[in-house]
This record gives sequence, C-alpha cells and structure tokens, in this order.
Amino acid sequence: MKEIKVGILGLGTIGTGVVKVFQKNSELIQQRLGARLTLTKIADLDIITDRGIEIDPELLTTKAEEVLDHPDIEIVIELIGGYEPARSFVLRAIANGKHVITANKALLALHGDEIYAAAEAKGVEVQFEAAVAGGIPVISSIKENLCANHIRNVQGILNGTCNYILTRMTDAEENFDDVLKEAQEQGYAESDPTFDIEGVDTAHKLAILIALCFGTRVDFNDIYTEGITGISAVDIQFARQFGYKIKLLAIGKMGYGKVEARVHPTMIPVSHPLADVDGVYNAVRLVGDFVGPVTLHGQGAGMEATASAVMGDAVAVARNLLAGAPVRTPSLGYPLAQRKDLPVRPMDELIGQYYLRFAIPDQPGVLAQLAGVLGTYDISISSMIQPERQVGGAVPIVMMTHEAREADIRSAFAEIDAGGLVREKSHLIRIESDLF
Repeated sequence: MKEIKVGILGLGTIGTGVVKVFQKNSELIQQRLGARLTLTKIADLDIITDRGIEIDPELLTTKAEEVLDHPDIEIVIELIGGYEPARSFVLRAIANGKHVITANKALLALHGDEIYAAAEAKGVEVQFEAAVAGGIPVISSIKENLCANHIRNVQGILNGTCNYILTRMTDAEENFDDVLKEAQEQGYAESDPTFDIEGVDTAHKLAILIALCFGTRVDFNDIYTEGITGISAVDIQFARQFGYKIKLLAIGKMGYGKVEARVHPTMIPVSHPLADVDGVYNAVRLVGDFVGPVTLHGQGAGMEATASAVMGDAVAVARNLLAGAPVRTPSLGYPLAQRKDLPVRPMDELIGQYYLRFAIPDQPGVLAQLAGVLGTYDISISSMIQPERQVGGAVPIVMMTHEAREADIRSAFAEIDAGGLVREKSHLIRIESDLF
C-alpha cells in the first residue's frame, strides 16, 4: 500500500490535536484514502512537556530542518503560528518541493502573496482550511463547490472570544470587563486578548476570504479594524429595544470596481441568519449569483475542530498525489495571473444606517441643538430613545439613522464633541440590515 509521509512543525494545542487524529482515526483515513498517511517527524522547541498523549520519542525533534529537509516527507503541516520563523519555514518547505498545510491566518494575511507565488512556481500545494473558521469547511466550499458563482458579499463571525463576550453581555446583562475576565478564567480568551478583542484576528481571516471570494488581494493595513472594547451594557440594552443584536462582523463587499473590507461591531436584526450564532461558535454567510445565500456554521476554534480541518487538507493533498495531479486546485482557487487588483473603498465613502449614542446634560434645548448639527450634515433620524434616567450624570440619547455617509457622521461627531453638547465622546455602531 502506498505510504505518504507527513511532518509537523509545532506541537501546541492544534499540533497535539493533529497527532490525536493520526492516532485515533488512522485506519479510517487509510480506508477513505486507499493509502497510508504516516506521521514521520514532529518538530517543536519543547518536546518535554506532557501533552496528555503518548508520542514515540523517535518522532520528536527540536530541529525544524529535520522536517523541512527530510527526503521522504511530502507534506509539511505548519502549526507554529505568528510571522517568523513560520514564514521562513514555509518557504523552505516549498523550495524543497513539499506541500504545505497551515492554520496560520496571520501569516497568510500578511505574507500570503509571497507564499502562494512560491508554491505556484514550484508546483506544490498550500492548503489552509483551518486558517478561517476552524472546523467549518469555508475555504474548500469557496474554492471548489461555489467556484462557478460570482460572490459579491461575505459576512462572518470569525472570532469565538468576541462572540462569547458579546453573547454573555447580551444574555447576562454584564459589562465588558467582567465578561472578559470570565472568558479568560474559562479558557475562551487569552491572558493577552488584544488580537481577539481589537478585531485583528478577525481582520486576518477577512483578508483571506476577500482573496478567495473576490479574486483580488487586499493589503491587511487597508482593512478597517475596530474591536469590541467600546461596546457597553447600555448599547446591548438599546440594541435589544430596537430589535437588534450586536456582533463583531467581518464584512467584505465588491461593487463599482472597489472592495469593502471592514471589521467592526455591527448591529444586525434579530431575524438575521447570523443573529443566533452565539457563544464560541463561528459562521460565514455569503451569496453567489447562482447558488444564492449560503451560511456555514460550526465550531470555529479549538483543538479538535481545527485539527479536523488540518487533516482534511492533508487527505486532500494526499489524494492529489495518488492521482498524479498535485496542485489540482490553486491555493486561492485561481491562478495568480488571473487575479484582479481592485482598490479598497475608504470608510468615509461607506453609506449605511447607524446607531448613535450621546450623553447630554439634562438641560432644555440641548437635544434641539444636537439634532440641528446632525441635520447640517444631512443625517436623518429614523427613531430615537431618550430614557428618563441619568448615566454618569448625563442623559443617554440614542438615535437610529436613515442611510448616511460615514464621512458626514464623523464630521457631525467632531462638531458635537468639540462644541460642548455632550458629557462624553459620542459613540456609533454601524447597522447591517441587508439579509441578502
């Protein structure tokens, strides 16, 4: 029986999960593949710590080159994370003619172009199903099943930490800091959660989705990125009154020769397909011109779900090798020569509905002045809530707008905040009501 040898770089949480799949389901994989996937070498700086599984010491090494330069290893699984040395290791594996599987969304978001080009030139595969939405088969669906569709819109809940925090804030009516601490205690948030709560992790994944869906590249620095640290329990309560939920969304849209690429807290109607995606779950919703709307929902992170995606890629690469057709599908689902270079639409050009919250002094005439400034910038109000209570010595005023330009909202905020009409900085949340 044909044997295909695999090496792993990184024996952290995901690497340990991949080893578990090899140990538990190797017979199943062999039956479905018609060949043996053999785990040949595992490299990690720490090969002493107990991972809760038994690993043959002969498989372990602290030297990455024993995987990268091994003459018999055909597939290298990179699970180190970060930018370096992951980038150098992946490029070295490619240069050695090895196929690469990675779960490293940060690496692909910033250095994907270099990696894809190197793989295409060498005639090897780079697969990365686990890099976006963990165990949910998003990447393969876009590259394979939906490849005959123009995809113009993609929305995603792509970070389980943020989704857990917002879900708890909604259900338990707790504030952000308390829920973050709870998430850290339960292992849903890192001790340093910055990449998650500031939206950076989600933006990494959106960069990959845009390249796949729209056939264009987007510079990571051009993705508007805003986290959830500014969302308060008050915002959650008002959203509920208006019939909305707040989610951290990755949003990509293509139209009129430009691409929208943005990550930010978003109000969506309770009837929206993503509104009930709660806890640590992820979901991606996209629409194809023929297939229509498609929503993929499941576990977006964790050892087992992510390891499942990694091993799915390994089997896919192995099948191509057995068929004598490596690189049957290009890394992004299309040859790099076919990629279009489209500009990213500036946020100032965004047109949509907004939730606006102001903290004004309880004095006659202030609300009229506030409305006057908004009117000056062509911002029309569709509804408003003015509770008969004070928060921090000020009365919260909440407004929902009709469609307005982001630039006009920003200009109005600058005038309102500088003019002494409010007791604290004005706050906005963008609204996505389109169910497409």
